Amino acid sequence: MNSTLRSRCAKAIGAGALSITLLSAGTAGAFAASPSAAPNPKPSMTGTAKPSMTGTAKPNKTGGAIHSPMANGSITARVSKAQVKAGQSVTFTGRAKGVKVGTKVVLLRMHNGKWTALKSSTVLKNGSSYSLTTKLSNKGKEQLRVMAGKVVSPTVLVTVK
Repeated sequence: MNSTLRSRCAKAIGAGALSITLLSAGTAGAFAASPSAAPNPKPSMTGTAKPSMTGTAKPNKTGGAIHSPMANGSITARVSKAQVKAGQSVTFTGRAKGVKVGTKVVLLRMHNGKWTALKSSTVLKNGSSYSLTTKLSNKGKEQLRVMAGKVVSPTVLVTVK
C-alpha cells in the first residue's frame, strides 16, 4: 500500500515538474518572439462550452466504504443499505481525517445538477466518526455524499424503490 502511494506521489511530482518546465519554456518563447512576426489573434465563437464533472468520484454501487483523497483531509461514507423502499430510513456512517472533532457533518443530495443539503446533519464525535440517518422518498437512483467542513466524500448511490 505504501509503495503504491509513494509511486503515485513520485509520478505526480514528476508530471508537475515537467508541466512547469514546459509552461516556462512556452512563456519564455512567447516573450522572445517579436510582435511583428505573429498576427494579432482574434477571439472567435466556434464552439460551445459544455459543463463537465471533473474531480468527482464515481458512485459506489455496493454501499461499501469509500475514501476521498483531499489535501486538507478526507472523509469516508458507508451506507447501511444500497437499496431501500420509498420512505424507509438509511444510515450513513464513516470517519474523517484532517477534520476537527465537533465539525458539522451534512448529507448532500444531487438534485437538478446541484448538490443540495438535506435536513440530516450531526457533528464529528471523538475518534472523528459520525452517523447520519435520513428517510429517502424520491424513487429512483439517489446520488448522495457527506460533507464535513469543506471536505466531501465521494458519491454513494442508493436505489429507492
